[in-house]
Amino acid sequence: MSYDGIIMQRAIARFDQARQRREAELDQRRREVFARQPRLRDIDRTLRTTMSRIVAAAAKKGEDPLPALRVLRDENLSLQRERAALLEDMGYPADYLEDKPACSLCGDTGYTRSGVCACLKQYYAREQLAELSRLLPLGEARFDTFRFDLYDSAVWDSYGVSPRANMERNFDVCRDFARQFSRGSGSLLLSGGTGLGKTFLSACIAREVSDAGFSVVYDTAISVFSRYEDAKFRPDEVSDADVRRCESCDLLILDDLGTEMTTAFVQSALYQIVNGRMLSGRSTIISTNLDLPALSKAYNERILSRLIGSYTMLGFVGRDIRQQKLARRREGNT
Repeated sequence: MSYDGIIMQRAIARFDQARQRREAELDQRRREVFARQPRLRDIDRTLRTTMSRIVAAAAKKGEDPLPALRVLRDENLSLQRERAALLEDMGYPADYLEDKPACSLCGDTGYTRSGVCACLKQYYAREQLAELSRLLPLGEARFDTFRFDLYDSAVWDSYGVSPRANMERNFDVCRDFARQFSRGSGSLLLSGGTGLGKTFLSACIAREVSDAGFSVVYDTAISVFSRYEDAKFRPDEVSDADVRRCESCDLLILDDLGTEMTTAFVQSALYQIVNGRMLSGRSTIISTNLDLPALSKAYNERILSRLIGSYTMLGFVGRDIRQQKLARRREGNT
């Protein structure tokens, strides 16, 4: 998987803060214990010099270092036993003063030979979720909280299907997409009017894919194209980083396509996103209020051919769910 550089920087900062807190807590424990039992401070100082004493013993020319090393070993073991006994007499566990890493896999470095350690990945996942929550309504966005009862069960003649049956199909596709997500999972195009569940399902997908350890970037089309424009005409480190995030993340969710001014630059930027991510095997979810005829009028043939040929098209129909929820709340208050 790929990592969002900005999110990873935040994760590393949180990771380092937690490590520094543990170090400060250990220092505080030592000060309190040493104040009560000064002998423990002497033992600690002696044990801390073990490595330098080993080096000194090994560096003596013409002498066999093994006897000296055996003496050091026996002294250390004796001091460790004395320390454990003193701590237990004071009511503390024997390892109370040991500097033990929170993660045994990486020793609190955040990295193993195979790459990013699971402990740092947890910090990354939390930071990514916080970033997504800033832009998406993730609070209730879970597949198991989806309400089908808000969709009409009667068949709409203009569509040949009921809004509920149509949503059940869309729901299944989105849930399977999220739970089976991997590199090369394909892309989705969610189209339909406002308040029909597109953003909610996008948020459900974002949560599950993020929880699985993949990098997810969500933003509106207007914001994304503005950042591409800055990177093109007013380049700096921030705008360049924003473009890299959109192009390299495992899943990009581009919301409200069609609300932007469709200039030649926007056409070029959208093609760069759609085509580039398709060629690299990275998944994209595009949400729009435009249907296919409206999309064909707004965007050029190169973009349409990529969308039609490479995206799973999910149409949303029905009455505005937000308005229905609001009406039900009003009825409940009367």
